[in-house]
Amino acid sequence: MNETLISEMREAFKDKFKSLEGTRTYFAPGRVNLIGEHIDYSGGYVFPCALTIGTYAVVRPRKDDKFLFYSNNIKRDGVIGFTLKDLRPKMRKGWTIYPEGVIWALGLKGFKPSFGLEVVIGGDIPSGAGLSSSASLEVLTGYFLRDVYGWDSEKLTNIDLALVGKKAENDYCGVNSGIMDQFASAMGKTDNAIYLNTSTLEYDYAPITMAGRKIVVTNSNKPHSLVSSKYNERRAESDQARDILKAVEKKMVNLCDIDMEEFYRIADVIKDPLVFKRAHHAISENDRVKQSRLALKSGNIHKFADMINEAGESLRYDYEATCYETDVLVDAARIQPGVLCSRQTGGGWGGCTVSIVDDDYVDSFEKNVGAIYAKRTDYKASFYVVSVGSGPCRID
Repeated sequence: MNETLISEMREAFKDKFKSLEGTRTYFAPGRVNLIGEHIDYSGGYVFPCALTIGTYAVVRPRKDDKFLFYSNNIKRDGVIGFTLKDLRPKMRKGWTIYPEGVIWALGLKGFKPSFGLEVVIGGDIPSGAGLSSSASLEVLTGYFLRDVYGWDSEKLTNIDLALVGKKAENDYCGVNSGIMDQFASAMGKTDNAIYLNTSTLEYDYAPITMAGRKIVVTNSNKPHSLVSSKYNERRAESDQARDILKAVEKKMVNLCDIDMEEFYRIADVIKDPLVFKRAHHAISENDRVKQSRLALKSGNIHKFADMINEAGESLRYDYEATCYETDVLVDAARIQPGVLCSRQTGGGWGGCTVSIVDDDYVDSFEKNVGAIYAKRTDYKASFYVVSVGSGPCRID
């Protein structure tokens, strides 16, 4: 836990809301997707893990119906207030749309707050880096709402919190995302990746044995937003491929319901080369996730690393979801000694890369990749050596 950040947030709470009496503190993790990019909305398998960095909240009940939110990361916005009557899907602006959306979505399920709250939010996830700061905030909000209002955790499970977060992001915030980010945050397990069937929500854990190696997340610091035309374009293209293939393969429901052999048997029905490439990425990526799970289960980290590299190439050339800056980072990483693999992670068109690096080479990796990146782009990279963490919790 980031004790320094928690202390700063508690001081901010005391400054904005006069005292710390009656407060509770909560945490929900960010995530990195090791492999399985842009297929959660196509019914594919994904393989994310929760991180030890994430989002925190200091929370206290009020005696009226007002919700007052303050971000210790976006101090310029000050305290933002609203009531349940103010919640309007796709009409609100600013960072509070994420907790607002969760409150709204929970209300649709019959979980309606009976009083307002004072909340200070803070986090150590780089915003806009593709590590799911928004999903972390959504899961965090659902978790502290359940705790503060005493809602039954058997009727409102952590999986339910993930689904509520997705509902909020899709229908309140207007982001056409899948379930992976929220699920990884809500269901994270220390030192394990989550093998998740996004179609059925069946899941399994696979141990990540990283003895002598580290996961290094490199932030390109090029801003990106999931509320973008490119993200929604890719989803529309994937849906188009699904509909074309379904006309031939009646058993299909989702694009990732078929494997590569079946795809090549019927792929000639897709006449648009762009739509073909989107389908090829999704179906081949789904196969790679399955191979990755088996590799980790058997302790074959090198096979797993090969799958990560192949996934990066598919994301770059078939799905065209990378950008010049993240391509520079990946290319620079792969030529460094001690690097097993590297690829872009997250929604794309900016954000972060993920690499697996031998312990003895982490420092030189940061130095060399950082120098190459600064020379070839207008940005300076940031590096995060991360650990695989667990799901949301109440700290105090």
